[in-house]
Amino acid sequence: MTTKELVTQIRKKKSFLCIGLDVDLTKIPPHLLQEEYPIFAFNKAIIDATHHLCVAYKPNTAFYEAYGLKGWKSLEKTIQYINKNHPEIFTIADAKRGDIGNTSTMYAKAFFEDLAFDSVTVAPYMGKDSIEPFLAFDDKHTILLALTSNEGAFDFQTQKINKKEVYKHVIETSTTWKNAHNLMYVVGATKAEYLAEIRTIIPDSFLLVPGVGAQGGNLQDVCKYGMNKQIGLLINSSRGIIYASKDKNFAEAAAKKAKELQLEMETILNA
Repeated sequence: MTTKELVTQIRKKKSFLCIGLDVDLTKIPPHLLQEEYPIFAFNKAIIDATHHLCVAYKPNTAFYEAYGLKGWKSLEKTIQYINKNHPEIFTIADAKRGDIGNTSTMYAKAFFEDLAFDSVTVAPYMGKDSIEPFLAFDDKHTILLALTSNEGAFDFQTQKINKKEVYKHVIETSTTWKNAHNLMYVVGATKAEYLAEIRTIIPDSFLLVPGVGAQGGNLQDVCKYGMNKQIGLLINSSRGIIYASKDKNFAEAAAKKAKELQLEMETILNA
């Protein structure tokens, strides 16, 4: 999917919502555990109820890998269902990969070719040759971890080298890499005050922003400091939407929570 196509969907749906499909079998409605693939059954119901309210889905692969072969099969079935029934939806494999060049090439093939995701999250610690293999794929996006929403982000990301924070070094350096136009960046909603400075470095890039909802991030602040002329934001909410209810009406409850966020986004877009 091209960036232009993503922006078209945002304007059409009046939403820049990304829903995280982070499925924990201990938290889903008990009746689904009787299914052959309970994770997929849960995801399908969520997707059916919310696809018109969001522009992206983001499965975190850890929640699938943890359940072995059936978990990975559930991930495969989920992405195939989205691509077949809602091809306009932008898909994100939240895998946080990144390794030496030949290994990164294989990771990229796994997510971009085999599973046919539109994008994958990648850790920048190993530098250019660990990221450029992902960037080599046309109309696929590599989402670089820049400034994350967790408490441990302060351990390294905000430390200064030559009077400049590490996350700024990462972002600035990444813009020099081959096919850097295929980059997007993760910036946590709990770090909204940093967004204005980040926008001076990458004014036109899309930002994937986790942390709104359960982690306490504020949508208004994120938009105030992070939105650009093409919106440039994908706001992720996972637990706050998908676990809105553990009853049989869980999908309807998830849709209600998603609708609340979508309406807030529509108000911001119309302002």
